[in-house]
Amino acid sequence: MKPIYLTEKDYHRLHNMVQAQRSTNRPQVVETLGKELERAQVVSSLEIPPNVITMNSKVRLKEMKSSTEMEITIVYPKDADLRTQKVSVLAPVGTAVIGCQAGDEIEWPVPDGTRIYKVEEVIYQPQSEGHIYE
Repeated sequence: MKPIYLTEKDYHRLHNMVQAQRSTNRPQVVETLGKELERAQVVSSLEIPPNVITMNSKVRLKEMKSSTEMEITIVYPKDADLRTQKVSVLAPVGTAVIGCQAGDEIEWPVPDGTRIYKVEEVIYQPQSEGHIYE
C-alpha cells in the first residue's frame, strides 16, 4: 500500500481525535482513520509537498467509472458542511483522501459497492500558501 503523508500538526490532532472517539460508544467511526494514521509518514508543515492533501485542503476528485468530478474541502468534524462541500475527515471519502497526492487513485466503499476516485488536483493546501497553523 502506498504511504500517505501528514504534517506533524495534522497527525497529532487526528491521533488525539481518534483516541478520544475510541473511548466513546462509537469507536468504529474512527477505526479506518486510525489505520490510515498507522501507515502515515509524518513530516514538518514546512516540508509537506504542495500536491499532498492535508487538513483544510480543497481538492478536485474524479470518479473513474462515470468521469464525474467534484470539489471538496477536508475538514474536522465540527466544521463539516455539505452545503459548502466541506467534508469531515471521518467521512469515508475524507478518510480515503487525507494524505494522498494529486494523481493518486483511491477506492472507498459506498452502499452499492466500491467507487474509485482519482485526485485530479489539490486546489488549495494551507501549508503551501504559508498557512502552517491551520
